[in-house]
Amino acid sequence: MEKKYKIIYLPLFYKDLDNITDYIKYQLKNRIAADNFVNKLEKEINQRAFSPNSYEEYICNRKRKNKYFRIYVDNYTVFYTVNDNIMEIRRILYSKRNFDKLI
Repeated sequence: MEKKYKIIYLPLFYKDLDNITDYIKYQLKNRIAADNFVNKLEKEINQRAFSPNSYEEYICNRKRKNKYFRIYVDNYTVFYTVNDNIMEIRRILYSKRNFDKLI
């Protein structure tokens, strides 16, 4: 049986997520879509926690202590790192943004 990594969410991730869900709920006036998005996001992150190092690495211009990996969920990209047995969820951004300036 595979071991599941511990998942930690950074405050900046929660801020990003709040902005996304507020936009869907209040600008698009679609509370159900916002709830469905959060459920799908949670499912994807939890599935990834069994083998987080085996997915697509995000290559950027900055030198980093830890590799960044990504998860695609609808029009958004989740960025995370892996340290020992911890999967640290750092950001969620609209996929068409310039990530190098934000990560």
